[in-house]
Amino acid sequence: MASFSHDFVIVGFPGLLPHYYGLVSVLLFFVYVFTLVGNAVFLALFVMSRSLQKPVYYCIINLAVCDVLFSTATLPKIISRYCFQDGTISFMGCFLQMFFVHYFGSVTARLLAVMAIDRYAAICFPLRYHSPLMMIIRAYPLPYCASNTIVHCCCDHIAITTLACTDREEYSYPAFIHAMIVLLGSLAVIVFSYCAFIVAVLRILSTQGRMKTFSTCSLIIIALFFLPRCFNYLSSNINIKFSTDLRLVIIMMYSLLPPMINPLIYCLRTDEVKKVLIRKLQRKK
Repeated sequence: MASFSHDFVIVGFPGLLPHYYGLVSVLLFFVYVFTLVGNAVFLALFVMSRSLQKPVYYCIINLAVCDVLFSTATLPKIISRYCFQDGTISFMGCFLQMFFVHYFGSVTARLLAVMAIDRYAAICFPLRYHSPLMMIIRAYPLPYCASNTIVHCCCDHIAITTLACTDREEYSYPAFIHAMIVLLGSLAVIVFSYCAFIVAVLRILSTQGRMKTFSTCSLIIIALFFLPRCFNYLSSNINIKFSTDLRLVIIMMYSLLPPMINPLIYCLRTDEVKKVLIRKLQRKK
């Protein structure tokens, strides 16, 4: 079936008053710059310091790259919408953005699961411690002959397929099942790893040792990434109704906050990374 819309228009927050557009664009630009700079610092430290070139840091490097690419795929267009009132995105560009949004989201979920397993192995076994494309293929041929206005901050699968002038149930449920498998499967691995991790930490006699070990946890990022995302998918498929602006705030929270604070959680709280960073800064002085 042919698609009739040639372009889409990203609305962003429908309830946002125009005189707040400048403030929102500056805030989103700050988030984008902070994400780029924070992750670039760690990437530079990783390249320049051999002491950081270990398996656990390869996971963090992949996470940093995913964060940068995810933010680059989503933020420039919504910033342009509020800064220059240019929310138009081409039909092909929208589906390309949708692919990157869901691809990097899936990769991040799996990376967090791998890192949780790494924490479990490091604590419990110290001596041994050393398909989003199908969603796009199914959504692309739908007839988009109704509205071309996307009430979202990027080209998300739910936001796009809602615009199709056809029954979306046969397309939405497979996408929902895939999302839940990726999210809940990764979350199950993380929960198991952290339960084993906590049991191992509680066996440590010294309180200081326990606190130091717990400081390597990343429960804040895991909660921010998984819980709002699961709620968003569930609410969209079981018809839980609430404010569109609130839904977009939740989406922006789990999409933008983790990439922005990942460098602080995974890098600057790690003693080895902090020592390398301080050493590099002292050399420059």
